[in-house]
Amino acid sequence: MTANELLTVKQQFGIIGNTDALNTAIEIAMRVAPTDLSVLVTGESGVGKEFFPKIIHTHSARKHNKYIAVNCGAIPEGTIDSELFGHEKGSFTGAIDSRKGYFEEADGGTIFLDEVGELPISTQVRLLRVLQTGEFMRVGSAKVQKTNVRVVAATNNDLMRAIAEGRFREDLYYRLNTVPIAVPALRERKGDIHLLFRKFASDVAVQYKMPAIVLDEGARILLENYQWRGNIRQLKNVAEQISAIEQSRNITADILRRYLPNEEYSVRTISGGNESYENMATERELLYKILFDMRNDINDLKRMMTEAMMGRSTTPQPAPTPQHEIAGLLPERREVVAPRYEYEDMVEVVDDLPTRELTKDDVQRDQILQALQRNGYRRKEAAKELFISERTLYRRMKALGIDDNTK
Repeated sequence: MTANELLTVKQQFGIIGNTDALNTAIEIAMRVAPTDLSVLVTGESGVGKEFFPKIIHTHSARKHNKYIAVNCGAIPEGTIDSELFGHEKGSFTGAIDSRKGYFEEADGGTIFLDEVGELPISTQVRLLRVLQTGEFMRVGSAKVQKTNVRVVAATNNDLMRAIAEGRFREDLYYRLNTVPIAVPALRERKGDIHLLFRKFASDVAVQYKMPAIVLDEGARILLENYQWRGNIRQLKNVAEQISAIEQSRNITADILRRYLPNEEYSVRTISGGNESYENMATERELLYKILFDMRNDINDLKRMMTEAMMGRSTTPQPAPTPQHEIAGLLPERREVVAPRYEYEDMVEVVDDLPTRELTKDDVQRDQILQALQRNGYRRKEAAKELFISERTLYRRMKALGIDDNTK
């Protein structure tokens, strides 16, 4: 694929960026478009996965037929089968008429299944049959129907982990993943971050007839080194907030920092002894980990000193040694100065922390509870803050034993 062809595709779909990983993903989409192979688009939430099924459909032989996008995470489990495959009159309460499903409506075209990892197992069985044979049955019907649909799916979930946990069918995964397309996260596209920010700021300026904001060098460096957990969606949100709120059109690093969450989600490597910590989810998780390790080190030191004082050893013990000689055998006592952290108050309560290791579930539970509290226990708003779907939030709350009615 030539550079001019790649540029044309980007302009056609409003894609901004020149990162190699992004260009590779677009090239794969273009190459697979003329075929009828199933495609699985993977990437974090907010990276722009929805552009790739459109590229595939527009450059395929099906481009004159229907293109239907379905958000599987937004449809309740009880109605997802009816939405996808249709239903017959009277098949369930409220089915006052027969209705076509998306697979029937999109016959001859393309169907995009976003958040495919959220599909219930029973629906996954029906989807697998469509992919294998092109056959399906409406809910409440025994009549087999045929459809000719190209399926492009997308997910921000780890489907291999979902398979291991029994939440996703392995045979369906390989059917969908005939051609994989990996969309890079925004933090992997540092050279594109400022370009995207300028585009979003310019759009706001044009829409509301105001001067566009401009970042100085310090703000640009901060922008490009921030880790953007919400990816392009979060970047656009920040650009729109600053454009609307700030009177000054020249944005400094101090101004920009006010619009970035305290948890920078930056990749950290902190060495301590023989262990390093990388990619900690939040500063709080990192701090807890450090505090627990400090506590363990202190306990180990106390135990060693106690054993030395009591004369414990696996070797035969010599005759008792005078106290002043024992003191000479002990390591020189030095004052241990703990490093200063932003949350210094927490260092003072190490002894009150639980002795068990902090788990990923503990951190997720804490994050979800805080988000619920900040949003008045409204799941929809809490899910937006956490950059996940409401259905995903509900499933995680259920798995972690969180009752959203408990305040």
